[in-house]
Amino acid sequence: MKAMILAAGLGKRMRPFTLTTPKPLVPLLGKPLIDYPLRQLKAAGIRDIMVNHAWLGQQIVDYLTQKDTKGLKINFSKEDEPLETGGGIFKALPWLTQGGEPFFLVMNADVYSDFDLSVLLNVSLDEKDLGCLVMIENPDWHSEGDFRLSDNGYLSDSDGRSLTFSGISILSPTLFTDCKAEAFALAPLLRRAISQGGLKGVCHQGIWSDVGTPERLAALEAQLTHENRE
Repeated sequence: MKAMILAAGLGKRMRPFTLTTPKPLVPLLGKPLIDYPLRQLKAAGIRDIMVNHAWLGQQIVDYLTQKDTKGLKINFSKEDEPLETGGGIFKALPWLTQGGEPFFLVMNADVYSDFDLSVLLNVSLDEKDLGCLVMIENPDWHSEGDFRLSDNGYLSDSDGRSLTFSGISILSPTLFTDCKAEAFALAPLLRRAISQGGLKGVCHQGIWSDVGTPERLAALEAQLTHENRE
């Protein structure tokens, strides 16, 4: 299976760090944020990875080109203007679907978690399914959640427990049928797939953080530093 790391955001909420550094290269415990999803992908045995980039993107290319990626095959998708989550994936679809695999994995570069990707890779999906999202308990800043996880393992508009999308997923290229080469968000496609009963979900109970602001970055660093001392 191939994977894509979404790394093309402007990082406006992370300013002033992102005025001169793209958010995927902002350090967490001395390592760029993007190192953490790369480590997870390698641990899961995924070697072929696409990284999209826009704002200060050449810094990302230079870093990953010079970095010892230890067997990972990293490709790049340059966006002259950010295409948002959906548009960025759509642009990379020809590469993601090479070889005819029915699904590919997507991760956000600015999300930290200790989620074991093998859990997601082992979810049983059939040809009618459009993917599976990793969900988390609703954080304080997003108490209403995104979608509901039913007892049957499928995400729902109305049935089940309200949870928040983690930014980690397995998706089918069929999800992007009728899409065009332009900027668009992924969320409306996910909502449509859920309304059709085509998206599964798994709930992660461990560490997770959307490192979207300097305050969240500082809080996560403090949490991880404390846990490393124990």
